Amino acid sequence: MHLSIWDIMGPAFFECLILVGIHSYLGLHVIRRKVIFVDLALAQIAALGATVGFLFGIMPGTQGAYWFSLTFAIIGAAVFSISRIRHEKIPQEAVIGLVYAIAAAVAILVIDKAPHGAEHIKELLTGSILWVKWKTIEQAAIVYALVGVFHFIFKDKFILISENPEKAYERGLSVRFWDFLFYVSFGVVITHSVGTAGVLLVFVFLVVPAITSMLITDVLWKQLVIGWAMGLFVTVIGLYISYEADLPSGPTVVAFYGFVLTLVAIGLYLFKAQRKSKALGNVALGLGAILFVTFAIVSMGKAFKSSQINHYESASEKIFMDSSIEKIKKLQGKELQNFIEKQSNIDSLTIYFNVIKDKFSRFEIAKRITRLNSKRGISLMLQLLNDDSLPFVNQEIADEIKKAMKLNFNYDALGSKKANQAAFKKIKKWLENN
Repeated sequence: MHLSIWDIMGPAFFECLILVGIHSYLGLHVIRRKVIFVDLALAQIAALGATVGFLFGIMPGTQGAYWFSLTFAIIGAAVFSISRIRHEKIPQEAVIGLVYAIAAAVAILVIDKAPHGAEHIKELLTGSILWVKWKTIEQAAIVYALVGVFHFIFKDKFILISENPEKAYERGLSVRFWDFLFYVSFGVVITHSVGTAGVLLVFVFLVVPAITSMLITDVLWKQLVIGWAMGLFVTVIGLYISYEADLPSGPTVVAFYGFVLTLVAIGLYLFKAQRKSKALGNVALGLGAILFVTFAIVSMGKAFKSSQINHYESASEKIFMDSSIEKIKKLQGKELQNFIEKQSNIDSLTIYFNVIKDKFSRFEIAKRITRLNSKRGISLMLQLLNDDSLPFVNQEIADEIKKAMKLNFNYDALGSKKANQAAFKKIKKWLENN
């Protein structure tokens, strides 16, 4: 069955939309409070909760893991509300950074005691928005709507504390109590969103629309409208680019957010500048500096690569590799298979794979690497699958990948690369999550 772009990207699109809705609003509060990294800290604390739950045998993604995460997020909310001091000597952002570092360190210590814990916790932090389910989207929409209603009911108190905490103190508001409620609601949102979207995408949804809208206007409702409109635009275009270019969805949306924010900042700078010609000159100078730095980095990379090759060529181990490469080039059939089967060094096998041009020999090497390290071997076989070749050869490669992944990805050896785009995406997503 051929999957359309809507079948693949539809759920991710709606998940991004509801993330934009709640995070654009919360982001305005976060920036006004000058606690930019509070979502990273709360996400890490929630992940620590899931890690602790894992020690008790509670698997990530279950109800038990969610409640462990939420409980720890509430504890984090209490810490952040207590750390708000009227006449502070230490910025609250410093406390947030310290809490993040401690939570990350404790999580590492806990993971060290849990068998295969790192793999499970990685899933919590990276998310997988492309494979989000409609039921998860529905649950998130309900939770975010309830949080939105809660903030609407008490909007005057939350906005006052965010914009003018000193005035809130003068009116006799219990700032710490309302801070606690704010961070608890924030923790509920973070606990839900990080699991599907990952820390990077959630952070960008929180900060970039808020920054963009605050650059344009100081009116809250206009900031919300601009943030939501920007989120809709970036989500649609970013997901489309990721589909057409066969790129990971989350990082593509994050990168496109950064690109759009840069364009908006440049546009506002040019629009508000009194001397347009000077402003244009500064923009051109900045663009030239970026191009120069890019060229310098590329040149440096090529130079180091060349020196590294020269170093290998002068080393005795490279001499041995050269003789092995010459030997393997002359082998065929059973002799080739026997030689490859005796190799157990993945780095040496990878060098063979990169140097040898014959696709059948490369395929045999990739199969051997797969048995030693499935992720590395499958990534190499994916390279071979992307090469133009005879259909029966590609089908054999695809069958070997399916066997290693233990997952069917509906590859058609007679189809074009575009027709097999969904299959390639599925393989890449498996590589990202394993």
